[in-house]
Amino acid sequence: MNELDDFRAALRQPPEEPFAEPDLARIMADGTRLRRRRRLLTGTAGVAAAAAVVLVVVFAIQLRQPASVPVARPPSPAPAVSTTSPAPPAEQPVGDVVGTGIRTREGELVLYARAVDAPELPGVRFGLVAGVRVGTSLESLLATNEVKGSDRSFGFHATDGGEVIGDQVIPVFGYFAGPAARITTTVHGRTVEAHLARWSTDPNVVIFWFHPDSVPDSAVLTPLIAYDADGKRLTK
Repeated sequence: MNELDDFRAALRQPPEEPFAEPDLARIMADGTRLRRRRRLLTGTAGVAAAAAVVLVVVFAIQLRQPASVPVARPPSPAPAVSTTSPAPPAEQPVGDVVGTGIRTREGELVLYARAVDAPELPGVRFGLVAGVRVGTSLESLLATNEVKGSDRSFGFHATDGGEVIGDQVIPVFGYFAGPAARITTTVHGRTVEAHLARWSTDPNVVIFWFHPDSVPDSAVLTPLIAYDADGKRLTK
């Protein structure tokens, strides 16, 4: 018999004094506190410490039980049931959809108004969306709206765009509240005219956009200028 056989024989001998029943609640609580503390400080070291505590508890219980009595195991939890929530309904345009005439691989870039309901913006009830129209469906790419005051106060609102989103070039766009018949900007010293469309819900709101070939991004814009039908400047 070698030393290993002696060690095994010693393990089979019943202890001179019976083990006290381990206080599992206290041991697990101490292990939980240890895991939390170590995890904050050393990451994986906390997991190793928690595993060591569990092994000590299991080893003590096995020494107390006869070899012929199997260790009771908790029942396996029932498998989780996966549910899929229905997709929310598509956002409906408020008024007519305005085609820009700018074609992409997916379809035509369009602009349309959308409803806004935000308690922190009591004076804002609509904003604009730049999207793509494919047949009769719409895919929104960029939404923008006024962030202070009233959405229909006189002047320019929600100017945005001039960037690439999802491989699509979004033109610089926005709207003017007032009798604008012409909107211009200056790019590298050259005057550029905006395309205009009156909002079908409120003709006093004029939606505008610039073709990306003329205005590649918003950084090259000078302040926008609006004129009425008589050519009178409406903005400073």
